[in-house]
Amino acid sequence: MSMAGNLRKVTSFGAVDGLRRVARMARRHKRVDLSHPARSPLGSSVVNCVAYEEGRRVPTCVNLVDAVERVRKTGEGFVWLGLHEPTAQEFAGIAELFDLHPLAVEDAIEAHQRPKVERYGDSLFAVFKTVCYVEHEELTATSEVVNTGEIMVFVGHDFVITVRHGRHGSLGPMREELEAAPDQLAKGPSAVLHSVADHVVDEYLNVVESVQADIDQVEMDVFATNGARADPGRIYQLKRELLELKRAVVPLGRPLQELSDRTARVVDTEIQAYFRDVSDHQQRATEQIAAFDELLNSILQAHLAQVTVSQNEDMRKITAWAAMVAVPTMVCGVYGMNFDYMPETHWRYGYGMVIGLISVVCAALYRGFRRNGWL
Repeated sequence: MSMAGNLRKVTSFGAVDGLRRVARMARRHKRVDLSHPARSPLGSSVVNCVAYEEGRRVPTCVNLVDAVERVRKTGEGFVWLGLHEPTAQEFAGIAELFDLHPLAVEDAIEAHQRPKVERYGDSLFAVFKTVCYVEHEELTATSEVVNTGEIMVFVGHDFVITVRHGRHGSLGPMREELEAAPDQLAKGPSAVLHSVADHVVDEYLNVVESVQADIDQVEMDVFATNGARADPGRIYQLKRELLELKRAVVPLGRPLQELSDRTARVVDTEIQAYFRDVSDHQQRATEQIAAFDELLNSILQAHLAQVTVSQNEDMRKITAWAAMVAVPTMVCGVYGMNFDYMPETHWRYGYGMVIGLISVVCAALYRGFRRNGWL
């Protein structure tokens, strides 16, 4: 049965368990306004629930029951339900009400999914990995640079459900921008899906720019005068954080291409061109991440080479000083054997001659080492 048929069935049979549970919740809490910008006053996972007609908010629909009833009765507009880390119990009634596929519901609740787009009948389920840059005064070997989260989007003919996981990636500002452009929002749930994708990918580019600043700082430290003393742990930490960023950005390329494909039935044809633009931005972020990875490899190799050179210089200095110390050690060792017949032992100027000889030889060795760059 099509999604539209299922929705008509739910409307005609008001005794459906999911709808009854939502209705009971609304009556129990006296139709509390769920349009709070940050978190539902109920303390539940509902962040926002709004019905739109012709791209404009319907002010009389302040809860899920009113919104769904109005959209299904008029056959116009759509419902946008925003959730934050819902539990299975909280999501059960919503899943039944909108006839969501159990596999998609499980992914939305459990999170930790790979970026993807899946179609279930006339509905679509998309997963986006969100990223944010963690500010820090100084990069260390344990600094967290990139933090990730997830946004899942259910898209149907007359509804869009966004499920967010993580403390960042709020969709409130994005909703305000869409509501300020009713012509775009009037294109339906596809416009919301595009805005979510565009919002996520734009943040990729912002994080890439911030990570580049950290890489530039590490590069400057490595190639400084005392670069061999730079902490290699910072380079490894950047590579680790870059890998986390790569896991979020790179897999999104194929889903965006699928959404921009003309054969995508769920996505409005006018919106597909916008998805191609988002795909271009994602490709740019992917290329920059690959370039950063290569650059960090080069920086690490350069640092290891500097450490090797520095160790060789230290060994040469130690060898040069050991050679100079060996001369007086040898001479003094000979005269310390206490034989009766030693050269110049009874000469008045013998001691001065030996000291002078040691000084001349050591000075010659020092000059030779300095000239060859060992000291």
